[in-house]
Amino acid sequence: AEHQHSRYNPLRDEWVLVSAHRVKRPWQGQLEKPPPEDVPRWDPNNPLCPGATRANGEVNPQYEGTFVFPNDFPALQPDAPEPDDSDHPLFRAAPARGVCKVMCFHPWSDLTLPLMSLAEIRAVIDAWAELATELGASYPWVQIFENKGAMMGCSNPHPHCQVWASSFLPNEARLEDRTQRQHLSQHGVPMLLEYAEQEAHRKERLVVENADWLVVVPYWATWPYQTLLLPRRHVCRLQDLTEGERDSLASIMKRLLIKYDNLFEISFPYSMGWHGAPTGPHLEEDCRHWQLHAHYYPPLLRSATVRKFMVGYEMLAQAQRDLTPEQAAERLRSLPEVHYK
Repeated sequence: AEHQHSRYNPLRDEWVLVSAHRVKRPWQGQLEKPPPEDVPRWDPNNPLCPGATRANGEVNPQYEGTFVFPNDFPALQPDAPEPDDSDHPLFRAAPARGVCKVMCFHPWSDLTLPLMSLAEIRAVIDAWAELATELGASYPWVQIFENKGAMMGCSNPHPHCQVWASSFLPNEARLEDRTQRQHLSQHGVPMLLEYAEQEAHRKERLVVENADWLVVVPYWATWPYQTLLLPRRHVCRLQDLTEGERDSLASIMKRLLIKYDNLFEISFPYSMGWHGAPTGPHLEEDCRHWQLHAHYYPPLLRSATVRKFMVGYEMLAQAQRDLTPEQAAERLRSLPEVHYK
């Protein structure tokens, strides 16, 4: 807890430098602007609101629950042409096709997931599973992710996420596929299933748990209050969850996100996303090495206004963190599960 050391991340096959004493140094760097507390419930100029007009001229319906629509500025399109052939191995290109969707969680802009009811969160989970099934029927990878807060690049103050389906396995998916496959081959058990069992027993990095799920600050966490959401049983994909597991997922998500908000008493920024077994042509393959999980990557370090910067050493050498995962887990674990608002 007091001396620097490195920890191995078996999921990414990389190391992270833990320098817990550095959090004691005085901070005279950039201070972030806390998120606004006065977000209007409905704003005709917010393109995600019910009845608002989006950039392409389409008018949103007066939706009352979740609402999914094609991204007006997609990073992936289904009909992109083939790139030109390369004339040298150092200048390679490959086809990249897909679809991008936006999913609103709720019609009110002043709500976030921790402030929504369990039934409303469960509706979000069901919509995630439906999209994963629909897009995964043909695309190898379906990435569900939420960027929460302006600090994480969210341009519209409205509860929503994005879903990108691609014709290829992205870098993180290929990396996790390799490491999990190797672990199963060498140890005979899915890596993250074994890891969840170990963390449930050790408890020092446990944040919240219930009968079906647990949330930990991973032993190899990079971001200060990074967490990993894991099912207790072997589940390959989000759409494989039972009705009961979806209910308990809504509960544990709400508990975790309330703790996040309570940490600095703000609407806590983060990027999160689901990783599960590849889909499309991989649905016919043996994917037992995969275990469904969600990553939460929040940037804040010391307060609502001081964030962790991944620059310099982190970009040019390896990731480095300023407090131990055990310290972060203890702080999150001790927070109340009643929202500060």
